[in-house]
Amino acid sequence: MKYLLYTATLICSIAVKSYAQEAPPNAQTFNFSVQDCVNYAYEHQNAVVNAGLDIKSAEYKVKETTGIGLPQISGTASFQDYLKIPTTLLPGEFFGAPGTFIPVKFGVKYQSNLGVSLNQILFNGSYLVGLKASKTYRELSQRNYTRSKIAANVAVTKAYYQVLVSNEQIKLYDANIAQLKQQVDQTVAQNKQGFVEKIDVDRITVQYNNLVTSRENIVRSLALNYEMLKFQMGMPIENSLVLTDKLSDINLDNNVAEMTTDTSFYHNRIEYALQETQKKLNELDLSNKKSSYLPTLNANGSYAASYQDNNFNKLYSQVFPSSYIGLTLNVPIFSGGQRLNQVRQAKIVVQQSSNNLNNLKNSINLEAKVATVSYINGLQTLNNQKRNQELAQEVLRVSKIKYQQGVGSSIEVTQAQTSLEDADNKYIQGLYDALVSKVDLDNAYGRIK
Repeated sequence: MKYLLYTATLICSIAVKSYAQEAPPNAQTFNFSVQDCVNYAYEHQNAVVNAGLDIKSAEYKVKETTGIGLPQISGTASFQDYLKIPTTLLPGEFFGAPGTFIPVKFGVKYQSNLGVSLNQILFNGSYLVGLKASKTYRELSQRNYTRSKIAANVAVTKAYYQVLVSNEQIKLYDANIAQLKQQVDQTVAQNKQGFVEKIDVDRITVQYNNLVTSRENIVRSLALNYEMLKFQMGMPIENSLVLTDKLSDINLDNNVAEMTTDTSFYHNRIEYALQETQKKLNELDLSNKKSSYLPTLNANGSYAASYQDNNFNKLYSQVFPSSYIGLTLNVPIFSGGQRLNQVRQAKIVVQQSSNNLNNLKNSINLEAKVATVSYINGLQTLNNQKRNQELAQEVLRVSKIKYQQGVGSSIEVTQAQTSLEDADNKYIQGLYDALVSKVDLDNAYGRIK
């Protein structure tokens, strides 16, 4: 079966170890409904947890960007010991020796400076756009978190249904094995009495052995399905999980007509919201490029204390302070066309975002139509397979009666048994396909939050 094959290849080695041995002493047991499993995944699945951490990171990013517009204060300290004081040559005219240069040493041996400076943005277009962009970035991380939760919900629900279907399949095998074992015993007894041939016993025994082997395979696959469910939930593999929901609790009769009448359902899809946020970020980038044409204005100030002396012990005995406050205005005049072309590029990106948004809308509508058709087909196939299963059971019942009354052959009974097994398998596959198509339908119309 398709839904058994991919799980077996994914976590076979894990399942063999966990089910071949007893559960570790520290293992826990959980009795979960499908909603309990989904809620557990929201708190423990790796992708969801990391998406939640991205939200925290985005919060810090907003604070970081906001801090750029707050006063920027820095302090400096320096100390110099001039092992050799710099020498400067002065014209000899100053000293009554024209035509010569007199070496003169300026400065003192020890110098120290302490200072503090302040810079404050008064106007900067890029900073204002950056504030908006940082908040939009936070919104993007929140929507990514929602997308991760939806993906976890879908994966966990499908894995949960897979376990339920596997359990149902084992019940069908048990019922078939029980009635086939009874038939084997009867055939063996009849053979001993000389009423049936040995070949009849061999034929039905082969069928019984195959059925038992198939059941054992399904039981091992069921173990894998449990491991897959725990993996999707982010639950440690060594824990024990008991499912409390039953197949009878699942309502497959979704009102498809009610869904299809809503023509604006694509707004409910997180993918559409993410694309809208991305377009908003691209528009903010365009605004940022345009803001480069605007001047910037900063206020700045500084205070410094200078200490100088030839004696280190007296270096800090006298201070020579200096301070200033000022404004810095930067007016962009010409950049060789760089700003113009950057704006043009940003405009193209915004237009591409709009095109992507429209294309996503069409893609979502198509996905919803496909999901609707798949769901309707799945329900019809399931109902048909259920009827076929009932017919196969009736054919087997009649074949047994005919065989017991001597008007039928053992081959007819064997063929009827094989047909029932085939009908059971198709019913199980149809059941799983219908359940999965239900999840896909809810996801396509944005009903999974």
